[in-house]
Amino acid sequence: MKLKPLYLLAALSFFSSSAFSTEYIYRDLMANTLASPSCLAESEAITEASKPFNLSKYSKRFCQSQGYGWHVEQIKDNGKPVCVECTGVKSAKKQCHLEDVVVTCKRIKPGSVGMLPGKS
Repeated sequence: MKLKPLYLLAALSFFSSSAFSTEYIYRDLMANTLASPSCLAESEAITEASKPFNLSKYSKRFCQSQGYGWHVEQIKDNGKPVCVECTGVKSAKKQCHLEDVVVTCKRIKPGSVGMLPGKS
């Protein structure tokens, strides 16, 4: 009785085909993040702009702007912080953002995983 499931499992593994490897399309992008809405001291503003959360959020946006199916593969360069004086504030408050952030985006290559009907 217990041998029947074992035979079934052996037959299924024998007749199953190996899976095809997924192919990807890669694209490197260079873009700038947006400045924070608050005015802070320069060191605090640079720290705020360089937070890992902000970097991952904007890199995700960069890749998604390429179209459907694009995802972040890796962040190659965090960019350099650039600060601008706040208008209307007399103290030394600034808004900072990151320039020239380089991100590698990837997308599944069409047709590599059965995305085209009728072709196997």
